[in-house]
Amino acid sequence: MHRRCARLALRRRLMGICYNKRVTTRQIGSAKRIIGARAWQRMLSGRRLDLLDPSPLDVEIADIAHGLARVARWNGQTSGAHIFSVAQHTLLVEAIARRRTTLDVRARLAILLHDAPEYVIGDMITPFKSVIGESYKTVEQRLLAAIHLRFGLPPALPAELARLIKSSDRGAAYLEATRLAGFSESEAKRFFGTPPEVPAAFERDYLTPWPAQDAEARYLKRFDALKGPG
Repeated sequence: MHRRCARLALRRRLMGICYNKRVTTRQIGSAKRIIGARAWQRMLSGRRLDLLDPSPLDVEIADIAHGLARVARWNGQTSGAHIFSVAQHTLLVEAIARRRTTLDVRARLAILLHDAPEYVIGDMITPFKSVIGESYKTVEQRLLAAIHLRFGLPPALPAELARLIKSSDRGAAYLEATRLAGFSESEAKRFFGTPPEVPAAFERDYLTPWPAQDAEARYLKRFDALKGPG
């Protein structure tokens, strides 16, 4: 029992080192050897994605769409026959952003991919992210940078686009919270700010949870429309 606890403590300490943005390749390799456990995720495409040192070459949009369509927002605490998936959420965010301003194709693609790392690390609610601290954010950012590079985007986005993504994400969170997750309007406004104005037909479509296969298909269709062939 004591040996197991010591091993867990060592693992946590080493993972904290690995998640540092300035971590070197030698440190990553050393940490993996000492931990003695795999740090990669096997994908249905056959790819093996290293979570500590992700390569753009191991990122496939089919894996992203499949994973995000099966990751639940709000820890699954939403009404409806199906989960409200991260895939559906990202499509909602991209649609809200398009309603707010004129965007080029690359910006819209970046918005569609803004939560893509969650296809391997899941969707963690904000209060728990705050408890964990910077470790989660660093892993998320390393994965997102690899995803961006895979699809021809810069590792880090321009500040203006990042702000638009954040505000659109908060707008989507308000709608999801009040329509699906049991929040009152006053409570949602306190956490997420002023709600976006959307037509009733828009709301019926994007805020009715889709089956996983539909969310996956719609995510892929939107990606193909933005990225084009190749």
